[in-house]
Amino acid sequence: QVQLVESGGGSVQAGDSLRLSCAASGRTFSTYYMGWFRQAPGKEREFVAGITSSTGSTYVVDSVKGRFTISRDNAKTTVYLQLNSLKPEDTAVYYCAATRNAITYRLAREYDYWGQGTQVTVSP
Repeated sequence: QVQLVESGGGSVQAGDSLRLSCAASGRTFSTYYMGWFRQAPGKEREFVAGITSSTGSTYVVDSVKGRFTISRDNAKTTVYLQLNSLKPEDTAVYYCAATRNAITYRLAREYDYWGQGTQVTVSP
């Protein structure tokens, strides 16, 4: 079992940067594919970025490509999401999640473990 705790959210202005962290418990962290999702008020939770367990290959959705970067440090059992050039439309609660068995890796239902979320608010 994996427990996830996000941190690093906050209220910033457009163009600013934040780095979100997701600290995981458990010795098997390195075997999990890690994803970041976000959920804005009144909207469904959407996949933002993911990183593989072994090779560290990354994927980010087009809407944040070039602005957001996902990375992981298996020794620290932590996954990060660097948010640059933030826009008001990036305002949401950001969640990290873990899975070892998925097909698309982009659907929330494919993930087994979730953090509690961290709020990111971007003002114009």
